[in-house]
Amino acid sequence: MLIKKFFYNLLFAVLLIVSGNTFAQKTDKQAKVLISTDLGDIELILYNETPQHRDNFIKLVKSKMYDGTLFHRVIKDFMIQGGDPDSKNAAPGIMLGEGNVGYTIPAEFSTSLIHKKGVLAAARESDAVNPQKESSGCQFYIVQGRTFTKAEIDKMLSRKNKGRETPVSYTEEQYKIYETIGGTPHLDMDYTVFGEVTKGLDVIDKIAAVEKDKRDRPVNDIKMTIKLLKK
Repeated sequence: MLIKKFFYNLLFAVLLIVSGNTFAQKTDKQAKVLISTDLGDIELILYNETPQHRDNFIKLVKSKMYDGTLFHRVIKDFMIQGGDPDSKNAAPGIMLGEGNVGYTIPAEFSTSLIHKKGVLAAARESDAVNPQKESSGCQFYIVQGRTFTKAEIDKMLSRKNKGRETPVSYTEEQYKIYETIGGTPHLDMDYTVFGEVTKGLDVIDKIAAVEKDKRDRPVNDIKMTIKLLKK
């Protein structure tokens, strides 16, 4: 009887572990997208921690809104920006970056989601006209950034946290990421991060290095298409 009881208890425990793992796999699956350009492909995952940004991006990708748009603003050691609907078939030299889809998305900040190299984040209007830091409904950027020393980060935080109700801080692991991988820490908790590159970091470097005009628009257009990938 004791052996039989032990067997059933063990079986029940195994079933709990298996069912728990299965549940975790279902809920932890992340949507994947592929950005294709003439300079190469960039594969990304979208974070489940930022559901409004994730779902909106998926909606726009499915509608093919991004297809034919440009990476219209490129700054080396900072980021590459795209998603402006006005950039489709835009004449050379025209200033871009003001296009939109008629709505914004509430900020979805998380202290665990920082601006390391390769993250996908939402562009937005400045604090002067957008104190709630709401995101553009369509424009986004991918971080290239650079590495920072801990001293540089602490100096940045000292400036950034002046007057903030909730000061920004980092874990030791996050400090290490900025020291080794790099990124743009001064944007943390001010712009919503909602995904990251899993393949194609070298393509970001290629795009960031192209020749630009005085408005940081690439001289030769870098068009994109975006599609969803199977999970």
